[in-house]
Amino acid sequence: MNDHRTAPAGRTEAAEVHRFSERLGLPGLVDVHTHFMPERVLHKVWNYFDTSGPLTGGLEWPIAYRREEAERTALLREFGVLAFTAMLYPHKPGMAAWLNAWAADFARRTPDCLHTATLYPEPGVESYVREAVEAGARVFKAHVQVGAYDPADELLRPAWGLLADAGIPVVIHCGSGPAPGKHTGPEPIARVLARHPRLRLIVAHFGMPEYEDFLGLAERFEEVRLDTTMVFTDFTEEFMPFPRAALPRVAALGDRVLLGSDFPNIPYPYAHQLHALERLDLGEDWLRAVCHDNAARLFGL
Repeated sequence: MNDHRTAPAGRTEAAEVHRFSERLGLPGLVDVHTHFMPERVLHKVWNYFDTSGPLTGGLEWPIAYRREEAERTALLREFGVLAFTAMLYPHKPGMAAWLNAWAADFARRTPDCLHTATLYPEPGVESYVREAVEAGARVFKAHVQVGAYDPADELLRPAWGLLADAGIPVVIHCGSGPAPGKHTGPEPIARVLARHPRLRLIVAHFGMPEYEDFLGLAERFEEVRLDTTMVFTDFTEEFMPFPRAALPRVAALGDRVLLGSDFPNIPYPYAHQLHALERLDLGEDWLRAVCHDNAARLFGL
């Protein structure tokens, strides 16, 4: 088992990730939760982690892959990640449209990145969400914790409806980990789903720490999925452990669990997330579905 405090080992780690995929007979991995954003924005995010900002839960959080953009994309390719995302998000009004323009350009020059966009409850949100969809966005990112907004805000209602109609998945951080936000938890997003039951939400971090509540939403709404980002790892198990009694429910939802990593903003090697999933002992079919097949089917890869 990998110690989550072990430093990344470059080509050695890439070989380890490849061995994982090869054992499962996979052509590679699909990671639905990786972060690429304008460099000055990403550096501010890293500084927040470095200073143990309150939304990190006060945890010591060294960034394992603090590298330039080109190095980070090259490393994912070395790992055999066939497709990944540019999870970016605004924390105030007036940012989302600008971030979407950057993400569209990043997708054009990075063909293995799924064109990502974001949104915020503000006047004009429906317009720029529509523009992003028409420009080819394949996945959206919403961050309820950092944005400190109610996902059921009336300003977002037409945007959610547009995304539901378009069938475009939304990776949403709406759980209360690693620290609660003003509108985190299952209740606000349940109100969104009551209005838009066909909305393809991918709940980031398995909804940590309200794991069982978000499993319940996935059991209730057939278009709700969960990503594995940081869940089951040694790091997360130390402060927000997943209830082992709920693992049969995770197994039963095996067609709606997707690999996510939080790369590059993780405090352990990339391979550790994979080993954390493997040691759940839910079977190779489950692992194949989670690490490749489910996302490949969802995004038509």
